[in-house]
Amino acid sequence: MVFIGGPRQVGKTTLAKNLQKNFAYYNWDIPQDRRLIRAQEFSNEPLLIFDEIQKYKSWRNYLKGLYDQLGKNKKILVTGSAKLDIMRRGGDSLQGRYHYLRLHPLSFAELKMKNTSDLETLFELGGFPEPFLSGSKKEANRWSREYSVRFFRDEVTSIQHIQDLGNMELLFDRLPDLVANPLSLNALREDLQIAHHTVNRWLKIFELFYGIFRLPPFGAPSIRAVKKEQKHYHYDWNLISQDGPRFENMIACHLLKWVNFLEDTEGRNLELRYFRDVDLKEVDFVVLENKKPILFVECKLSDDEVTRGLKYLNAKFPNVQAYQISLRGKKSFITATNIRVCSATEFLGDLV
Repeated sequence: MVFIGGPRQVGKTTLAKNLQKNFAYYNWDIPQDRRLIRAQEFSNEPLLIFDEIQKYKSWRNYLKGLYDQLGKNKKILVTGSAKLDIMRRGGDSLQGRYHYLRLHPLSFAELKMKNTSDLETLFELGGFPEPFLSGSKKEANRWSREYSVRFFRDEVTSIQHIQDLGNMELLFDRLPDLVANPLSLNALREDLQIAHHTVNRWLKIFELFYGIFRLPPFGAPSIRAVKKEQKHYHYDWNLISQDGPRFENMIACHLLKWVNFLEDTEGRNLELRYFRDVDLKEVDFVVLENKKPILFVECKLSDDEVTRGLKYLNAKFPNVQAYQISLRGKKSFITATNIRVCSATEFLGDLV
């Protein structure tokens, strides 16, 4: 089996239905399909597609049995906006019976973009297909507002029982203003007057349903890095109003997509992190492979001097690729210590 996970409305169902001509599609959210799934009354097509079946309490046991019964004769594709690989609702393990692939919003390289004008369009509209293809900033803003409502009403509450949905929505609405900074759970707890463990649980739910993703800090014995504070980003960077954090969020999405692609297709052991030490030296992104850094990336809106944080990490790890990229900068050069300074268009074109 193949599981395709990703944010709501990122294009999972459209992709699944266009993989081949002959398929049977069943959506757990449709009552008639739900009856057919439970009764295992399937049409005689070579590909069975199950959408949002993780909302079925016994979905793991169900798919295990279905695979053991039909796996030799049919292809089985499962899509869902909750993280199918980490959801645990009891039942036997599916290990060895499926591959898990993650579908991300549209990216600069995927869209075959070439120049700064293309990048500005993606920056303004976001990477979700519907608002991007609308070509309208007004439509993109409206889509993002409606998306937040549907995220709670149609996704989170379909699986999770939330008693204080109002405060949960307030927390989600607060998060875009905190992008690009270490996330303080204590500050959020005080703002909303709720328990620390509640804030932590809600953030985990936002991650589970692909609302946000969090990055842990990168630390090594030779550097005085912070150890605990995480940074967070949204899959829909259109939610962030300020240009600086919005650009950093967009780059975070592109890097996570690249990292997940290499993990899912090549089996590489990669992680996306950030760096910040006790002296407040920072680097926006650090990519690790097998726990060792392979890439440093710092984001700027325009041409700026190379940051002291990037210089510091570059000195500590001189053999690691280091980039300082900009949204609207014109400079393109390599420093004496081998730090690449360039436009984001040059950098993103080499990702996925």
